[in-house]
Amino acid sequence: MLARAADTIADTDLIERPQRLQYLTRFREWVMDPIRREDLLRELQAALLVHLDDPHRGLQTRPGERTLLTHLMECGQLFHGFAAPDQVLISQVVRTLAHGMQKDLTRFPADAPPAPTQHLVSLNTLDDLDQYTYDAAGCVGEFWTKLMCAHRAALRAWDVEAMATVGIRFGKGLQLTNVLRDLASDLRRGRCYIPIAVLEPAGLRPADLLDPATLPKFRPVLTRLLRIALEHLDQGWLYTMAIPSREVRLRLACAWPILFAVKTLQRLSVSPSLLDPKVTLKMTRGELYRVLALTGGAVGWGRLLTGYYGHLRKRIAC
Repeated sequence: MLARAADTIADTDLIERPQRLQYLTRFREWVMDPIRREDLLRELQAALLVHLDDPHRGLQTRPGERTLLTHLMECGQLFHGFAAPDQVLISQVVRTLAHGMQKDLTRFPADAPPAPTQHLVSLNTLDDLDQYTYDAAGCVGEFWTKLMCAHRAALRAWDVEAMATVGIRFGKGLQLTNVLRDLASDLRRGRCYIPIAVLEPAGLRPADLLDPATLPKFRPVLTRLLRIALEHLDQGWLYTMAIPSREVRLRLACAWPILFAVKTLQRLSVSPSLLDPKVTLKMTRGELYRVLALTGGAVGWGRLLTGYYGHLRKRIAC
């Protein structure tokens, strides 16, 4: 809930960018010292609700956001109810996520530029992309690992730091899948997460990707990024299979996102409309339910589940 609140602050175009950055800074200051800086959370909530209640800004059309921010203090109180070691982990991951949101707000232009070709900003290197995927999801894999190892007796034999490193790869793979899936829509928000360092060798500039006809020229870049995403997801699969089979819910909580990601990558790898913002490349609800049905009963059978993962993986054209 805290991460979602930070995301709401970062993403709403109904609050000016400098104010969003300021609010995220206050939010991070509270997360770093939630007991002594509770006044910051109260001030932040009051300031945000002023925006939510402004009839000229149209925020009455965002009831979910208003509900969350209205109960922000209660989220803080729930946070205080966790044991101290868990509070440290939660604080770290929320702080990292919020910091990543701040970097995005600072790096990229307005969310809906009137002329994307004039305002399009790209990441520079693969290292920049790697850092972005860590800030957005890799840190969550690290957090999840440490939290589960602290509370699940079945994971006591794990080397926490080593598995946390694998958990980071897991999260990066999921986020890189999102980057490729949302490429066309992000470009029209002025955001190119495809680094210039991989576009230039293919004779491309970020603005070229705004033209759907550029896809054939972009395919070598896409192939390279698909392979990176798959390498991360392969590590995520090893992570999942290291979870004892009796931990059914924990295994499924890891296996399903990976299987959904691989299905999405398969769709992206063969789509002729990857750069067309009018085309949705998400899994259909039917595909999602089919994966759930095929794997729910096989979660205790590692070889069977891995065989299904391998079957889906081979269908990715890269």
